[in-house]
Amino acid sequence: MAQYFKIHPHNPQARLLRQAALILQQGGVIAYPTDSCYALGCLPRHKSAFARILAIRRLNQKHNFTLLCASMTTVGALAKADNHAFRLMKRLTPGPCTFLLPASRQVPRYVQHPKKKTIGLRLPAHNTLLALLELLEQPLLSTSLILPGNTAPETDPEAINDKLGAELELIIEAGPCGTELTTVIDLTSAGMEIVRRGSRDLPGLSW
Repeated sequence: MAQYFKIHPHNPQARLLRQAALILQQGGVIAYPTDSCYALGCLPRHKSAFARILAIRRLNQKHNFTLLCASMTTVGALAKADNHAFRLMKRLTPGPCTFLLPASRQVPRYVQHPKKKTIGLRLPAHNTLLALLELLEQPLLSTSLILPGNTAPETDPEAINDKLGAELELIIEAGPCGTELTTVIDLTSAGMEIVRRGSRDLPGLSW
């Protein structure tokens, strides 16, 4: 059964964050809150953990997966982006916005889109999640926690525990969580395309 951590949303307990980091480093799959909605995550180097996320959500590898990053420096190592793309990302982050970009060689091939060779990148605005990312010192592979047959993400950590407690290593509760998906922007071409409009407002957005 999954462990269940109640972490303070503004002053996350260092002891619990260290335990969460260790669970991920050992190949665990976790459910955790973000500034958009609950998500499933693992470290991208653990292929077996990635396969478990695919099974839980009944996804194939053509799904666009996201790497959560603590800083733009990390983004620069994971993706190939020109100055226009970086300026746009800096303008819209941190927050619930995911950017599709060509993946660099540092991103495992099995988490990239198999044909486009892209990866989603995001800098979240969530204290607990940022503290965990900074402790890990590496990105977290992530996908929204939408169960098969549903269109909306899970929002209640106790309900997640009831449904998935036997399939996860950890569930994190850290205060109120959003209920909407991220806005997704494709930056793989010379222009840009809004693939999905989510919780991130895009006032006056232009390339």
